Amino acid sequence: MTEQASHLLQKALALSAKERADLASSLIDSLDPTVDEGVSNAWDQEIARRISDLDSGRAKTVPWEEVRGRLSSKLSNDKQES
Repeated sequence: MTEQASHLLQKALALSAKERADLASSLIDSLDPTVDEGVSNAWDQEIARRISDLDSGRAKTVPWEEVRGRLSSKLSNDKQES
């Protein structure tokens, strides 16, 4: 990383979480400025479908604590098997 990039990184790390997220999004967008409308529309439809599934009760949510417990257990088991 160049000195200039390192300096920018240090300044960016001093920003709020929202500002860093906005900056990261802008930087990522700058790497591939083309927008595939078909993909954007497909994602919009998928998001709408998932919201509908949640609102209607077809999809069930799992509390974060339960998910974290499952992941922690799986990671512990994977380490023991290695």
